[in-house]
Amino acid sequence: MGFFDVLRHSWDVFRNREPTYYNGEYSSTYRPDRKRLSGGNEKTIVTSIFNRIAVDVSSIDIKHCRVDNNGRFVEYIDSGLNNCLNLEANKDQTGRAFLQDVVMSLLDEGSVALVPVDTSFDPNKTNSYDILTMRTGKIFEWSPDHVRVRIYNDRTGRQEDITVPKSTVGIVESPLYAVINDKNSTMARLLRKLSLLDAVDEATGSGKLDMVIQLPYTVRSEARKKEAAKRIQSIEEQLKGPYGIAYVDGTEKIIQLNRPVENNLMKQIEYLQNLLYSQLGITQEVMNGTADEKTMLNYNNRTVEPILSAIVDEMKRKFLTKTARSQLQTIMFFRDPFKLVPVNDIAEIADKFTRNEIMTSNEIRQLIGMKPSDDPKADKLVNSNLNQPESATEDLQTEPQTGEDPENTGESQFVGDTPISSIPELEE
Repeated sequence: MGFFDVLRHSWDVFRNREPTYYNGEYSSTYRPDRKRLSGGNEKTIVTSIFNRIAVDVSSIDIKHCRVDNNGRFVEYIDSGLNNCLNLEANKDQTGRAFLQDVVMSLLDEGSVALVPVDTSFDPNKTNSYDILTMRTGKIFEWSPDHVRVRIYNDRTGRQEDITVPKSTVGIVESPLYAVINDKNSTMARLLRKLSLLDAVDEATGSGKLDMVIQLPYTVRSEARKKEAAKRIQSIEEQLKGPYGIAYVDGTEKIIQLNRPVENNLMKQIEYLQNLLYSQLGITQEVMNGTADEKTMLNYNNRTVEPILSAIVDEMKRKFLTKTARSQLQTIMFFRDPFKLVPVNDIAEIADKFTRNEIMTSNEIRQLIGMKPSDDPKADKLVNSNLNQPESATEDLQTEPQTGEDPENTGESQFVGDTPISSIPELEE
Protein backbone atom coordinates (compact mmCIF):
# COMPACT_ATOMS: atom_id res chain seq x y z
CA MET A 1 0.00 0.00 0.00
CA GLY A 2 1.19 3.50 -0.78
CA PHE A 3 1.56 6.34 1.67
CA PHE A 4 -1.81 7.92 0.86
CA ASP A 5 -3.54 4.52 0.97
CA VAL A 6 -2.17 3.98 4.48
CA LEU A 7 -3.50 7.37 5.59
CA ARG A 8 -6.88 6.70 4.02
CA HIS A 9 -7.30 3.26 5.66
CA SER A 10 -5.70 3.98 9.03
CA TRP A 11 -7.86 4.01 12.16
CA ASP A 12 -6.94 5.14 15.67
CA VAL A 13 -9.04 3.78 18.51
CA PHE A 14 -8.39 6.83 20.71
CA ARG A 15 -8.94 9.40 17.98
CA ASN A 16 -12.11 7.76 16.67
CA ARG A 17 -13.56 6.71 19.99
CA GLU A 18 -17.05 7.59 21.07
CA PRO A 19 -17.77 9.71 24.17
CA THR A 20 -16.88 8.04 27.44
CA TYR A 21 -20.26 8.69 29.07
CA TYR A 22 -23.45 7.92 27.24
CA ASN A 23 -26.65 9.83 27.75
CA GLY A 24 -29.26 7.69 29.45
CA GLU A 25 -26.96 4.73 30.18
CA TYR A 26 -26.06 3.39 33.60
CA SER A 27 -22.34 3.06 34.35
CA SER A 28 -20.47 1.55 37.28
CA THR A 29 -16.90 1.47 38.58
CA TYR A 30 -17.14 -2.30 39.14
CA ARG A 31 -18.60 -5.06 37.04
CA PRO A 32 -22.28 -5.21 37.99
CA ASP A 33 -22.95 -8.72 36.66
CA ARG A 34 -20.19 -10.38 38.68
CA LYS A 35 -21.30 -12.95 41.25
CA ARG A 36 -20.83 -11.86 44.86
CA LEU A 37 -21.21 -14.38 47.64
CA SER A 38 -23.90 -13.79 50.24
CA GLY A 39 -23.84 -14.01 54.02
CA GLY A 40 -20.23 -12.96 54.40
CA ASN A 41 -18.97 -16.08 52.63
CA GLU A 42 -16.41 -14.04 50.72
CA LYS A 43 -14.52 -13.48 53.99
CA THR A 44 -14.07 -17.16 54.85
CA ILE A 45 -12.57 -20.32 53.39
CA VAL A 46 -15.91 -20.93 51.66
CA THR A 47 -14.77 -18.76 48.76
CA SER A 48 -11.80 -20.99 47.99
CA ILE A 49 -13.93 -24.16 48.18
CA PHE A 50 -16.67 -22.80 45.93
CA ASN A 51 -14.18 -21.41 43.46
CA ARG A 52 -12.26 -24.70 43.25
CA ILE A 53 -15.42 -26.68 42.53
CA ALA A 54 -16.71 -24.09 40.02
CA VAL A 55 -13.43 -24.02 38.10
CA ASP A 56 -13.29 -27.83 37.90
CA VAL A 57 -16.92 -28.12 36.77
CA SER A 58 -16.54 -25.40 34.12
CA SER A 59 -13.46 -27.15 32.68
CA ILE A 60 -15.67 -30.02 31.45
CA ASP A 61 -17.33 -29.58 28.06
CA ILE A 62 -21.13 -29.64 27.81
CA LYS A 63 -22.38 -30.25 24.28
CA HIS A 64 -25.71 -30.25 22.49
CA CYS A 65 -25.38 -33.42 20.44
CA ARG A 66 -27.15 -36.30 18.76
CA VAL A 67 -27.02 -39.95 19.82
CA ASP A 68 -28.04 -43.24 18.24
CA ASN A 69 -30.74 -45.63 19.44
CA ASN A 70 -28.36 -47.08 22.00
CA GLY A 71 -27.56 -43.68 23.51
CA ARG A 72 -24.09 -43.48 21.98
CA PHE A 73 -22.67 -40.18 20.78
CA VAL A 74 -22.98 -39.54 17.03
CA GLU A 75 -22.37 -35.86 16.29
CA TYR A 76 -22.47 -32.33 17.67
CA ILE A 77 -25.43 -30.09 16.81
CA ASP A 78 -24.63 -26.55 15.75
CA SER A 79 -27.35 -24.72 17.67
CA GLY A 80 -27.72 -21.57 19.71
CA LEU A 81 -27.75 -23.59 22.92
CA ASN A 82 -24.46 -25.27 22.00
CA ASN A 83 -23.02 -21.85 21.16
CA CYS A 84 -24.06 -20.54 24.60
CA LEU A 85 -22.46 -23.47 26.40
CA ASN A 86 -19.16 -23.46 24.52
CA LEU A 87 -18.52 -20.08 22.91
CA GLU A 88 -20.57 -17.09 24.06
CA ALA A 89 -23.37 -17.19 26.61
CA ASN A 90 -24.01 -13.43 26.46
CA LYS A 91 -22.20 -10.23 25.61
CA ASP A 92 -20.31 -10.31 28.94
CA GLN A 93 -19.52 -14.01 29.46
CA THR A 94 -18.02 -16.87 27.54
CA GLY A 95 -19.53 -20.32 27.82
CA ARG A 96 -16.99 -21.37 30.43
CA ALA A 97 -17.43 -18.20 32.48
CA PHE A 98 -21.21 -18.70 32.37
CA LEU A 99 -20.92 -22.25 33.66
CA GLN A 100 -18.58 -21.12 36.43
CA ASP A 101 -21.11 -18.43 37.39
CA VAL A 102 -23.85 -21.08 37.48
CA VAL A 103 -21.88 -23.32 39.85
CA MET A 104 -20.85 -20.46 42.15
CA SER A 105 -24.47 -19.28 42.44
CA LEU A 106 -25.68 -22.85 42.88
CA LEU A 107 -23.34 -23.56 45.79
CA ASP A 108 -23.86 -20.19 47.44
CA GLU A 109 -27.66 -19.98 47.23
CA GLY A 110 -28.68 -23.65 46.98
CA SER A 111 -30.54 -23.17 43.69
CA VAL A 112 -30.07 -21.13 40.55
CA ALA A 113 -32.14 -20.21 37.52
CA LEU A 114 -30.82 -20.58 33.97
CA VAL A 115 -32.75 -17.88 32.15
CA PRO A 116 -32.85 -17.72 28.33
CA VAL A 117 -32.67 -13.98 27.61
CA ASP A 118 -32.68 -13.84 23.80
CA THR A 119 -34.56 -16.50 21.85
CA SER A 120 -35.53 -16.92 18.22
CA PHE A 121 -39.28 -17.04 19.10
CA ASP A 122 -41.42 -16.18 22.09
CA PRO A 123 -41.18 -19.09 24.58
CA ASN A 124 -44.63 -18.23 25.94
CA LYS A 125 -46.23 -18.93 22.56
CA THR A 126 -44.25 -21.86 21.16
CA ASN A 127 -41.84 -24.54 22.31
CA SER A 128 -39.89 -24.52 19.06
CA TYR A 129 -37.35 -21.82 19.71
CA ASP A 130 -33.60 -21.56 19.77
CA ILE A 131 -31.74 -20.03 22.71
CA LEU A 132 -29.38 -17.24 21.66
CA THR A 133 -28.15 -15.85 25.01
CA MET A 134 -28.45 -17.03 28.63
CA ARG A 135 -27.81 -15.64 32.11
CA THR A 136 -27.96 -16.85 35.69
CA GLY A 137 -30.67 -15.54 37.98
CA LYS A 138 -31.17 -15.56 41.74
CA ILE A 139 -34.51 -17.03 42.77
CA PHE A 140 -36.05 -15.16 45.70
CA GLU A 141 -39.77 -15.90 45.28
CA TRP A 142 -41.45 -19.19 44.41
CA SER A 143 -44.94 -19.75 42.99
CA PRO A 144 -46.66 -22.93 41.74
CA ASP A 145 -46.04 -22.12 38.06
CA HIS A 146 -43.69 -19.13 38.17
CA VAL A 147 -40.54 -17.95 39.88
CA ARG A 148 -39.35 -14.42 40.47
CA VAL A 149 -35.67 -14.02 39.71
CA ARG A 150 -33.15 -11.24 39.96
CA ILE A 151 -31.14 -11.10 36.76
CA TYR A 152 -28.65 -8.70 35.23
CA ASN A 153 -30.08 -6.72 32.32
CA ASP A 154 -27.23 -6.02 29.90
CA ARG A 155 -29.36 -3.35 28.15
CA THR A 156 -29.66 -1.11 31.19
CA GLY A 157 -26.66 -2.32 33.19
CA ARG A 158 -28.72 -3.03 36.31
CA GLN A 159 -30.00 -6.00 38.29
CA GLU A 160 -33.75 -6.34 37.65
CA ASP A 161 -36.51 -8.54 39.08
CA ILE A 162 -38.68 -10.42 36.59
CA THR A 163 -41.30 -13.15 36.84
CA VAL A 164 -40.84 -16.06 34.45
CA PRO A 165 -42.65 -19.40 33.97
CA LYS A 166 -40.98 -22.48 35.37
CA SER A 167 -41.46 -24.25 32.05
CA THR A 168 -39.09 -21.90 30.22
CA VAL A 169 -36.40 -21.52 32.90
CA GLY A 170 -33.93 -24.13 34.04
CA ILE A 171 -34.08 -24.42 37.84
CA VAL A 172 -31.10 -26.33 39.22
CA GLU A 173 -30.99 -27.37 42.87
CA SER A 174 -27.66 -28.12 44.48
CA PRO A 175 -27.08 -31.82 45.24
CA LEU A 176 -24.91 -30.65 48.16
CA TYR A 177 -27.67 -28.52 49.71
CA ALA A 178 -27.83 -30.51 52.97
CA VAL A 179 -24.10 -30.07 53.55
CA ILE A 180 -23.67 -26.44 52.46
CA ASN A 181 -26.91 -24.49 52.51
CA ASP A 182 -29.06 -26.03 55.25
CA LYS A 183 -29.45 -24.06 58.49
CA ASN A 184 -27.77 -26.68 60.69
CA SER A 185 -25.36 -27.95 58.05
CA THR A 186 -21.64 -28.48 58.56
CA MET A 187 -20.91 -25.36 56.51
CA ALA A 188 -23.21 -23.22 58.69
CA ARG A 189 -21.55 -24.46 61.89
CA LEU A 190 -18.11 -23.79 60.43
CA LEU A 191 -19.12 -20.25 59.49
CA ARG A 192 -20.36 -19.55 63.02
CA LYS A 193 -17.10 -20.80 64.52
CA LEU A 194 -15.08 -18.72 62.07
CA SER A 195 -17.06 -15.60 63.00
CA LEU A 196 -16.31 -16.26 66.69
CA LEU A 197 -12.64 -16.66 65.87
CA ASP A 198 -12.67 -13.36 64.01
CA ALA A 199 -14.26 -11.65 67.01
CA VAL A 200 -11.57 -13.03 69.34
CA ASP A 201 -8.81 -11.93 66.96
CA GLU A 202 -10.31 -8.47 66.70
CA ALA A 203 -10.44 -8.13 70.47
CA THR A 204 -6.85 -9.35 70.74
CA GLY A 205 -5.58 -6.85 68.21
CA SER A 206 -7.55 -3.89 69.56
CA GLY A 207 -4.52 -2.36 71.36
CA LYS A 208 -5.52 -3.22 74.92
CA LEU A 209 -2.74 -3.79 77.45
CA ASP A 210 -4.60 -6.41 79.51
CA MET A 211 -2.71 -5.83 82.76
CA VAL A 212 -3.54 -5.76 86.47
CA ILE A 213 -2.05 -3.21 88.91
CA GLN A 214 -1.49 -4.36 92.49
CA LEU A 215 -1.76 -1.38 94.86
CA PRO A 216 0.02 -1.31 98.25
CA TYR A 217 -3.26 -1.00 100.13
CA THR A 218 -6.57 -2.81 100.27
CA VAL A 219 -9.38 -1.55 98.05
CA ARG A 220 -12.49 -2.33 100.06
CA SER A 221 -13.88 1.03 101.06
CA GLU A 222 -15.39 3.51 98.63
CA ALA A 223 -12.60 6.02 99.29
CA ARG A 224 -9.94 3.46 98.38
CA LYS A 225 -11.84 2.48 95.25
CA LYS A 226 -12.00 6.13 94.12
CA GLU A 227 -8.29 6.49 94.81
CA ALA A 228 -7.55 3.34 92.75
CA ALA A 229 -9.69 4.67 89.87
CA LYS A 230 -7.73 7.91 89.88
CA ARG A 231 -4.47 5.92 89.84
CA ILE A 232 -5.63 3.95 86.81
CA GLN A 233 -6.72 7.15 85.07
CA SER A 234 -3.34 8.70 85.76
CA ILE A 235 -1.53 5.72 84.18
CA GLU A 236 -3.84 5.85 81.13
CA GLU A 237 -3.11 9.55 80.60
CA GLN A 238 0.62 8.92 80.86
CA LEU A 239 0.44 6.09 78.28
CA LYS A 240 -1.40 8.36 75.84
CA GLY A 241 1.78 10.38 75.44
CA PRO A 242 3.84 10.26 72.26
CA TYR A 243 6.10 7.49 73.58
CA GLY A 244 3.59 5.47 75.62
CA ILE A 245 5.64 5.60 78.85
CA ALA A 246 4.21 5.67 82.41
CA TYR A 247 5.66 5.44 85.94
CA VAL A 248 4.40 3.61 88.99
CA ASP A 249 5.26 3.70 92.69
CA GLY A 250 7.90 1.32 94.01
CA THR A 251 5.33 -0.45 96.13
CA GLU A 252 2.97 -1.03 93.18
CA LYS A 253 3.18 -4.19 91.11
CA ILE A 254 2.02 -4.67 87.48
CA ILE A 255 0.86 -8.13 86.33
CA GLN A 256 0.62 -8.67 82.54
CA LEU A 257 -2.17 -11.04 81.49
CA ASN A 258 -1.46 -13.68 78.86
CA ARG A 259 -4.41 -12.93 76.60
CA PRO A 260 -6.18 -14.48 74.86
CA VAL A 261 -7.12 -17.20 77.28
CA GLU A 262 -6.47 -20.61 75.73
CA ASN A 263 -9.60 -22.30 74.38
CA ASN A 264 -10.50 -25.11 72.00
CA LEU A 265 -12.03 -22.86 69.34
CA MET A 266 -9.28 -23.51 66.81
CA LYS A 267 -9.52 -27.27 67.33
CA GLN A 268 -13.26 -27.15 66.68
CA ILE A 269 -12.68 -25.18 63.47
CA GLU A 270 -10.10 -27.69 62.26
CA TYR A 271 -12.48 -30.55 63.05
CA LEU A 272 -15.38 -28.92 61.19
CA GLN A 273 -13.15 -28.08 58.24
CA ASN A 274 -11.96 -31.68 57.91
CA LEU A 275 -15.55 -32.90 58.30
CA LEU A 276 -16.71 -30.52 55.57
CA TYR A 277 -13.93 -31.65 53.24
CA SER A 278 -14.87 -35.29 53.75
CA GLN A 279 -18.57 -34.65 53.12
CA LEU A 280 -17.78 -32.73 49.94
CA GLY A 281 -15.27 -35.29 48.71
CA ILE A 282 -12.45 -32.73 48.82
CA THR A 283 -9.05 -33.07 50.43
CA GLN A 284 -6.34 -30.54 51.11
CA GLU A 285 -4.35 -32.09 48.25
CA VAL A 286 -7.20 -31.28 45.85
CA MET A 287 -7.14 -27.66 46.97
CA ASN A 288 -3.39 -27.21 46.56
CA GLY A 289 -3.10 -29.32 43.39
CA THR A 290 -1.02 -32.22 44.71
CA ALA A 291 -3.71 -34.94 44.70
CA ASP A 292 -2.99 -38.27 43.02
CA GLU A 293 -5.20 -40.00 40.45
CA LYS A 294 -7.30 -41.95 42.95
CA THR A 295 -8.01 -38.86 45.03
CA MET A 296 -8.99 -36.86 41.94
CA LEU A 297 -11.18 -39.72 40.72
CA ASN A 298 -13.01 -39.78 44.04
CA TYR A 299 -13.38 -35.99 43.94
CA ASN A 300 -14.71 -36.02 40.37
CA ASN A 301 -17.21 -38.80 41.10
CA ARG A 302 -18.50 -37.45 44.43
CA THR A 303 -18.45 -33.69 43.85
CA VAL A 304 -18.04 -32.66 40.21
CA GLU A 305 -20.21 -35.30 38.54
CA PRO A 306 -23.37 -34.77 40.68
CA ILE A 307 -23.29 -31.02 39.99
CA LEU A 308 -22.75 -31.54 36.25
CA SER A 309 -25.52 -34.13 36.08
CA ALA A 310 -27.95 -31.79 37.87
CA ILE A 311 -27.23 -28.99 35.37
CA VAL A 312 -27.35 -31.22 32.28
CA ASP A 313 -30.53 -33.04 33.32
CA GLU A 314 -32.35 -29.75 33.90
CA MET A 315 -31.26 -28.46 30.50
CA LYS A 316 -32.54 -31.63 28.85
CA ARG A 317 -35.86 -31.29 30.63
CA LYS A 318 -36.48 -27.61 29.94
CA PHE A 319 -34.57 -26.68 26.78
CA LEU A 320 -35.21 -29.78 24.64
CA THR A 321 -38.77 -30.45 23.51
CA LYS A 322 -40.30 -33.90 23.15
CA THR A 323 -39.84 -33.63 19.41
CA ALA A 324 -36.15 -32.87 19.82
CA ARG A 325 -35.72 -35.81 22.19
CA SER A 326 -37.56 -38.08 19.76
CA GLN A 327 -35.03 -36.99 17.14
CA LEU A 328 -32.34 -38.36 19.49
CA GLN A 329 -31.09 -34.92 20.54
CA THR A 330 -29.59 -34.65 23.99
CA ILE A 331 -27.13 -32.69 26.12
CA MET A 332 -24.02 -34.50 27.32
CA PHE A 333 -20.85 -33.60 29.17
CA PHE A 334 -17.46 -34.95 28.14
CA ARG A 335 -14.58 -35.29 30.59
CA ASP A 336 -11.05 -35.50 29.23
CA PRO A 337 -9.48 -38.56 30.89
CA PHE A 338 -5.98 -37.56 29.78
CA LYS A 339 -5.82 -34.42 31.94
CA LEU A 340 -4.71 -36.43 34.98
CA VAL A 341 -2.28 -38.66 33.10
CA PRO A 342 1.43 -37.99 33.75
CA VAL A 343 3.71 -37.47 30.79
CA ASN A 344 5.54 -40.75 31.49
CA ASP A 345 2.35 -42.77 30.97
CA ILE A 346 1.17 -41.05 27.77
CA ALA A 347 3.44 -43.14 25.51
CA GLU A 348 2.16 -46.42 26.92
CA ILE A 349 -1.48 -45.30 26.72
CA ALA A 350 -1.04 -44.05 23.16
CA ASP A 351 0.47 -47.39 22.14
CA LYS A 352 -2.40 -49.37 23.67
CA PHE A 353 -5.11 -47.13 22.19
CA THR A 354 -3.67 -47.18 18.67
CA ARG A 355 -2.72 -50.88 18.74
CA ASN A 356 -6.23 -51.89 19.78
CA GLU A 357 -7.73 -49.51 17.18
CA ILE A 358 -9.51 -47.32 19.73
CA MET A 359 -8.02 -43.99 18.66
CA THR A 360 -6.17 -42.84 15.55
CA SER A 361 -2.68 -41.39 15.56
CA ASN A 362 -3.96 -37.89 14.82
CA GLU A 363 -6.39 -38.07 17.73
CA ILE A 364 -3.50 -38.98 20.04
CA ARG A 365 -1.39 -36.16 18.60
CA GLN A 366 -4.21 -33.71 19.25
CA LEU A 367 -4.44 -34.73 22.90
CA ILE A 368 -0.75 -34.02 23.52
CA GLY A 369 -0.88 -30.69 21.66
CA MET A 370 0.76 -31.67 18.36
CA LYS A 371 -0.39 -30.79 14.87
CA PRO A 372 -2.17 -33.57 12.93
CA SER A 373 -0.08 -35.51 10.47
CA ASP A 374 -0.73 -35.30 6.72
CA ASP A 375 -0.26 -39.04 6.33
CA PRO A 376 -3.65 -40.60 5.42
CA LYS A 377 -2.78 -43.56 7.60
CA ALA A 378 -2.81 -41.30 10.66
CA ASP A 379 -6.60 -40.89 10.35
CA LYS A 380 -7.34 -44.63 10.10
CA LEU A 381 -8.04 -47.08 12.90
CA VAL A 382 -5.27 -49.54 12.06
CA ASN A 383 -2.65 -51.37 14.08
CA SER A 384 0.70 -50.04 12.91
CA ASN A 385 2.50 -52.99 14.49
CA LEU A 386 0.97 -55.35 11.92
CA ASN A 387 1.62 -55.37 8.20
CA GLN A 388 -1.39 -53.87 6.47
CA PRO A 389 -2.06 -54.76 2.78
CA GLU A 390 -1.50 -51.76 0.56
CA SER A 391 -4.34 -52.63 -1.80
CA ALA A 392 -6.89 -54.22 0.48
CA THR A 393 -9.71 -52.56 -1.41
CA GLU A 394 -8.47 -53.87 -4.75
CA ASP A 395 -8.17 -57.38 -3.35
CA LEU A 396 -11.80 -57.25 -2.23
CA GLN A 397 -12.92 -56.10 -5.68
CA THR A 398 -11.03 -58.88 -7.46
CA GLU A 399 -12.34 -61.77 -5.33
CA PRO A 400 -14.21 -64.44 -7.36
CA GLN A 401 -17.95 -64.22 -7.29
CA THR A 402 -18.35 -67.99 -7.01
CA GLY A 403 -16.58 -68.12 -3.66
CA GLU A 404 -13.71 -70.26 -5.09
CA ASP A 405 -10.10 -69.41 -4.40
CA PRO A 406 -8.26 -68.94 -7.73
CA GLU A 407 -4.90 -69.65 -6.07
CA ASN A 408 -6.06 -73.13 -5.02
CA THR A 409 -7.90 -74.09 -8.22
CA GLY A 410 -5.51 -72.50 -10.68
CA GLU A 411 -8.46 -71.19 -12.71
CA SER A 412 -8.65 -67.61 -14.03
CA GLN A 413 -11.14 -65.14 -12.67
CA PHE A 414 -14.32 -64.48 -14.69
CA VAL A 415 -16.81 -61.66 -14.94
CA GLY A 416 -19.91 -63.52 -15.98
CA ASP A 417 -18.73 -65.95 -18.68
CA THR A 418 -15.84 -63.77 -19.88
CA PRO A 419 -12.34 -64.02 -18.43
CA ILE A 420 -10.99 -60.79 -16.96
CA SER A 421 -7.83 -61.14 -19.01
CA SER A 422 -9.80 -60.95 -22.26
CA ILE A 423 -11.66 -57.76 -21.36
CA PRO A 424 -10.11 -54.83 -23.29
CA GLU A 425 -8.82 -51.90 -21.24
CA LEU A 426 -11.03 -48.82 -21.23
CA GLU A 427 -9.66 -45.76 -22.92
CA GLU A 428 -9.21 -42.69 -20.76
